Amino acid sequence: MASQAKSTSNPKVVSPAEWTAARKKFLAKEKEFTRLRDELSRERRELPWEKVDKPYIFEGPKGKESLADLFGGRSQLIVYHFMLGPGWTDGCPGCSFVADNFNGTPIHLAHRDITLLAVSRATLPEIEAYKKRMGWSFKWVSSSGSDFNYDYHVSFSKEDVARGEGIYNYAVKKPISEQQPGASVFFKNPAGEIFHTYSTYGRGLDVLIGAYNWIDIAPKGRDEANVKPHPMAWVRLHDRYDDSPLVTPSIACAPARIYPCFNIEP
Repeated sequence: MASQAKSTSNPKVVSPAEWTAARKKFLAKEKEFTRLRDELSRERRELPWEKVDKPYIFEGPKGKESLADLFGGRSQLIVYHFMLGPGWTDGCPGCSFVADNFNGTPIHLAHRDITLLAVSRATLPEIEAYKKRMGWSFKWVSSSGSDFNYDYHVSFSKEDVARGEGIYNYAVKKPISEQQPGASVFFKNPAGEIFHTYSTYGRGLDVLIGAYNWIDIAPKGRDEANVKPHPMAWVRLHDRYDDSPLVTPSIACAPARIYPCFNIEP
């Protein structure tokens, strides 16, 4: 979780010259972070790949599609594992927070040979109903007829949840729900072979939340230290904000009403 800002009720106020000096000093750290992020991205691209031989079938607006079909004629595919399970009327507020950034993105990614879409365990009619309600236009398919979500460790059986044990973010953890968030990346070569190149979970998804990037440069920062029952409890579906300060997480997203929709961890 991002560190909390100092109190805005007692800020350090200085002259323009002092302000500029402090800002330039901090700029050096920002540039160092940018270079480190570039290096991390380079190392990510150099990770080994694993071949995907298992046939996965998804249900989309135009019917059944294979994993290869989802590439849409491009060589790179990014899948957002959206927490919307069978029988859920609402999607996860955290995943919806991420997805609010998606509508204008696919056209830009397409010009970098990338297809972006969402996948959920919910049935296609459930996905379509929620997508229409939220006003989203990005592609979203159902994996309800395949093992895709289980194989990529974002869905868990009722037994896993009851036992309190499952693999998430490359470690054995207690599943917060039968569905959890993630993002997976795939590559298809000219021969049609598909490779899994990367997956990220929990706070690895943080960078995808455009609103948080804006919030992080504001004086108060995320200001979540005292938000209960978890730091992201203030997040609502965008059609459910009102003047009250907090929202209780939905039962579907957090059955025990104590877990964040995202596994917020350092």
